[in-house]
Amino acid sequence: MELQNCILTRRSIRKFTDEAVSHETLEKIISLSAYAPSWKNTQISRYIAIENPEMLNKISEVYAPFNGKIIANCKTLIAQTFIKNRSGFERDGSYSTDRNEGWQYYDCGIAAQTFCLAAHEFGVGSVILGIFDRKELEKYLEIPEDQELMALIAIGYPAQNDVPAPKRKDVNTLLTYR
Repeated sequence: MELQNCILTRRSIRKFTDEAVSHETLEKIISLSAYAPSWKNTQISRYIAIENPEMLNKISEVYAPFNGKIIANCKTLIAQTFIKNRSGFERDGSYSTDRNEGWQYYDCGIAAQTFCLAAHEFGVGSVILGIFDRKELEKYLEIPEDQELMALIAIGYPAQNDVPAPKRKDVNTLLTYR
């Protein structure tokens, strides 16, 4: 798939078929995601593939009820975490910019978008979810102390194809020249 087509046709998918994404396909997606740019090539994003139906149900009911229908409908939920205190920092631990620890969130966003575009390349739909009880879900998933849960990404094969693109702002709204 050409990049322009990939960008123009990728959608946030919230309903999936019953077909699970194979480990082989998921590993290809992660392999491509590793090429996302990051602060000083720190590559802080990590991924946990949750496939256990009981865990998916518990997450959908207890830790992320706002997105519960989406999570309950997918066969694989990706928990994106990141290694803390690396992105946006100097080797001595001081901040490199006035964004302080905020740059790690920027790097995770780039990695999540790269993940979703890579998934689309393989015919896998995705939607990035941000509403969940982060601290409690970190405990449930046993996220290591040096990591933080950033996002959940529901993935699977789209139940519906050719979903129309939502209206986009035009270039004159988005771009200013000085």
